[in-house]
Amino acid sequence: MAAIYQAVHRRASSLTCRLHSTYVRKMRYLNKLKEDDSLCRQAQASGTFYLFHNLSPFLQQVGKKYLVPQISAAEMKKILEKFKETEQWIEKSVLIGCSDEHVPHFALDLGALEKSVIESELKGSFTDLRKALFVVDGSDSSLLASAQSLLRWHDSHQYCSKTGQPTQKNIAGSKRVCHASGITYYPQMSPVVIILVSDGSRCLLARQPSFPQGMYTALSGFCDMGENVEETIRREVAEEVGLEVASLWYSASQHWPFPSSCLMIACHALVRTQQAEISMNSLELEEARWFGLEEVVEGLKRGPKSSKQDDGSLLPWFPPKQAIAHQLICEWVQRQTS
Repeated sequence: MAAIYQAVHRRASSLTCRLHSTYVRKMRYLNKLKEDDSLCRQAQASGTFYLFHNLSPFLQQVGKKYLVPQISAAEMKKILEKFKETEQWIEKSVLIGCSDEHVPHFALDLGALEKSVIESELKGSFTDLRKALFVVDGSDSSLLASAQSLLRWHDSHQYCSKTGQPTQKNIAGSKRVCHASGITYYPQMSPVVIILVSDGSRCLLARQPSFPQGMYTALSGFCDMGENVEETIRREVAEEVGLEVASLWYSASQHWPFPSSCLMIACHALVRTQQAEISMNSLELEEARWFGLEEVVEGLKRGPKSSKQDDGSLLPWFPPKQAIAHQLICEWVQRQTS
């Protein structure tokens, strides 16, 4: 009986610990903000803001580092006063998270205001998100990607697809409602697979015409309606390079905001060595080829600037470490060298 009591006590203590952990408290606070407009409106008065201008995030350069400043609510009010705008502008912001101390974070797009004036006032610049993601810290790049995706979603869902009537966002920006039809719209992501194909001793990397010169990466493609991840991987590999996947396994996932909000599901796929002849789909790809271990290791050391040779030709280089394709390639190298 005592043993049963101790087991029940340990389980209850574990549950209490989880319920009162910093992470659990933070998630529950964020959920309250999403569901309670009045509470979220109060939070906007004490929160911090990440600024965007036509979906480009605001950065400040300090030495060689690029920082993503958090603008206080008081600073936001001063900026709006400078443009003779009311504080109601702040209600256009969307909730994107909070600190462990429950300081809420919002993203606000100031695209209707003069960009140069804001940049001068705050001593920074609005930067294209593709560039910003690769110059800020990893935690900041994830936050900027999420914030831009949510702002973009609100911009493109201002009308109900059934009635054509305007939709209204809640204060947190976690949903939009069409009061004419009663339909509630929630932000959604499109699932995309990204696959590093290997034949055991080589990995397959490819490039599209739109890629920066010299850059190769793993294959990728959107999931079709009704497909699971495994089916998508097998289809994409067959369509793009004419190979049949023998086995595959999951690696990790990453939110990616291009071309819109996507969930990148990263996997490795193995094809049989005797069936490894590439038959490239030229409508999808500009080039696809096998890379050996030594070439991959050298390619990981290069960036866009160091890929150009004296004769003008380009050595291959791969996506930077912030991209999940980089992680797939590094995992493959580790397996080859272990």
